[in-house]
Amino acid sequence: MDEQTLAASTTAPTNKKVLLVEDDEALASVYVTRLEAEGFMIKRVPNGEDALSAALEFHPDLILLDVMMPKINGFDVLDILRNTPETANVRVIMLTALSQETDKQRAKSMGVDDYLVKSQVVIADVVTKIKEHLGMTSTTPTA
Repeated sequence: MDEQTLAASTTAPTNKKVLLVEDDEALASVYVTRLEAEGFMIKRVPNGEDALSAALEFHPDLILLDVMMPKINGFDVLDILRNTPETANVRVIMLTALSQETDKQRAKSMGVDDYLVKSQVVIADVVTKIKEHLGMTSTTPTA
């Protein structure tokens, strides 16, 4: 993203906290930069194990969760989050390379709020979905 685009998209802080769980350093860096430019407070962790402790310590409004990660995969993280009273109601968007309908249905049956396939979205789409799920747009989130 060039400086002009970044400057145009920079907004006032939202006070909304997003936990980014992504093991790909380059991709995570891009998302952190963009989400911070959008005014979000971001915490990024590289694996599912760290995601569980960060969810309890950081108290995010939304978790952007990869599926294929070291230590604990995203499906197991989602299952634990949904069965832990302190995190049961946190919004979770899975952002994954898994494009099979069976994976999407599995995530939905486990209570994911949204399921985005990395190859089918650009970062602006992800930002829009985050804002929808946090009630920051006039549109209603769809699951």
